[in-house]
Amino acid sequence: MEYLLFWGFGLMAVAVLLMVIDIFVPSAGVLTLTAVAVAIAGGVCLWMHSPTFGLIGTGLIIFGGPTLFFVGLNLMPHTPLGRKLVLGADDPGADRAPPTSDPLLALIGQEGIVTTDLRPVGTVRIDNAKYDALAESTMVRAGERVRVVSIADGGTLKVRPIA
Repeated sequence: MEYLLFWGFGLMAVAVLLMVIDIFVPSAGVLTLTAVAVAIAGGVCLWMHSPTFGLIGTGLIIFGGPTLFFVGLNLMPHTPLGRKLVLGADDPGADRAPPTSDPLLALIGQEGIVTTDLRPVGTVRIDNAKYDALAESTMVRAGERVRVVSIADGGTLKVRPIA
């Protein structure tokens, strides 16, 4: 019966590994669902070994699983692949536009500092000049560095945080 204890904790470890891999490899939820199934199988093995280990396994599944899931959701936008999924192309040269006579269009590709929180609208400072800005996706805190990616309606700069 000791083999059930090893199988139970081994399957729990595999479930955690699958959740960590899912942070870096987008799988449309397949890895997460597989991790849940493997964790449940590990919990069943632990219940078959003893009620004490069954309760420990159930607690790990109920509290550790969602915690790991939400930590992964928070970490994913900061991974190279996550930045591409959330913000589009990560090629620094892709944001640069050819020089033009319009001064705002010349700011595309420039870097600046956020002066007020972008929720998603606020202001940024580029070369000692302040501009209205719109964050592409998430809130950006004051003091963070951003790159201008385009010009929105009304002359507002669309910006993306620099990782």
